[in-house]
Amino acid sequence: MKALIPVLMVAILSAPLAQAQAVRVVTEATSYSFLKDGKMAGPATEVVELSLKRAGLVDYQINLYPWARSYDMALKEPNVLIYLIARTPAREPQFKWAGEIMKMQYHLYKLKDRNVMVRNLEDARNFTIGVMRDDVRHQYLKEKGFTRLVVSAQPADNFRKLLSGQVDIVPLPDDDAASMCKETNFSCENLQKIFTLDEMSTGLYMAYSNSTPDAVVQRTKDAFEKIRAAGIVKSIMEKRR
Repeated sequence: MKALIPVLMVAILSAPLAQAQAVRVVTEATSYSFLKDGKMAGPATEVVELSLKRAGLVDYQINLYPWARSYDMALKEPNVLIYLIARTPAREPQFKWAGEIMKMQYHLYKLKDRNVMVRNLEDARNFTIGVMRDDVRHQYLKEKGFTRLVVSAQPADNFRKLLSGQVDIVPLPDDDAASMCKETNFSCENLQKIFTLDEMSTGLYMAYSNSTPDAVVQRTKDAFEKIRAAGIVKSIMEKRR
């Protein structure tokens, strides 16, 4: 009977670790993370999956949600990994950061046939701007005191509001602009970049919820750093749809 005690103790002690390694991964639809044939795909998804597998965290599931829901889950629930999330001073203490997947630069876009002139950020206050709920662009413009914001849950809905005239401007990175044109069968020749939000240029990361065990975060960071140093992350992120 005594011989069974060490075995039982090992089983009991290892159970919390096994549970901690079950990771829920959340993201939104972008040109770097999307559903394809019923499965999550895209270069950012590939980087995240490779990092988790190299870290030995094979018990994970990736779910695609509106950004606000993914963000809320990562803020409040344990063992949640979110990507692609901008790392800002306000968000710094809210998450455990596991690796910078890419750099991002945002631009203000309008339709070419619209009379929208923006020479600086102050000019943009005169127009309605479409944003994603709780996205870094939404948070940035709110912090700057912008009030003429029209909030959407999905990127495609936000872009369609530009096409229908419900908003005058949308802030997008170049790749997402091209992706939205393709998704809505709109010619990007009729889309015009009018201002670059230099202050918003930032890295997009994968990050864990704060209640995730440090050991899980560190294993992911170590695995990511190895594939980044080997040039694998750069090679994957150069892929497109």
